[in-house]
Amino acid sequence: MVEFIFENETSEEFTEAQLEELKRVAETVMEGEECNFDAEISLTITDNDGIHAINKEYRGIARPTDVLSFPMLEFGEDEIDAEFETEDGLVMLGDIVISIERAREQAEEFGHSLRRELAFLTAHSMLHLLGWDHVDDPVGEAYMIEKQNKALNKLGITREIHE
Repeated sequence: MVEFIFENETSEEFTEAQLEELKRVAETVMEGEECNFDAEISLTITDNDGIHAINKEYRGIARPTDVLSFPMLEFGEDEIDAEFETEDGLVMLGDIVISIERAREQAEEFGHSLRRELAFLTAHSMLHLLGWDHVDDPVGEAYMIEKQNKALNKLGITREIHE
């Protein structure tokens, strides 16, 4: 199970159905990674200006991006430290920040729906929260591509969807 702490920093409407779908994406990625815990994730929807500021502050990159991931845990250890568990027994996995503007631009650029792009960015970010990376790591990149596609295909959220 995944619980989102959700914040919408934009004037865009973000429906409960959209949020539930992104939860299903996150849960499907966790299932694919054989995670045996329930998670709490902070999900923020922002605009290009908002993500630009975060990207500059935390990564030193002065431009907007599509998604940022801030993992709370380091994987590879056998147990999850109790300090990362909520009162409800959920593991605080980390933060996902998505620029809705950039997601819309990329959906148009790639010829698929905003729905598919948001699902992709969530799957991608979940893999980062679960310890995977692709920067200067061709093996990690190939793994992430395979796992993202597998999760989205399982949910029927393909590039062919143009809703």
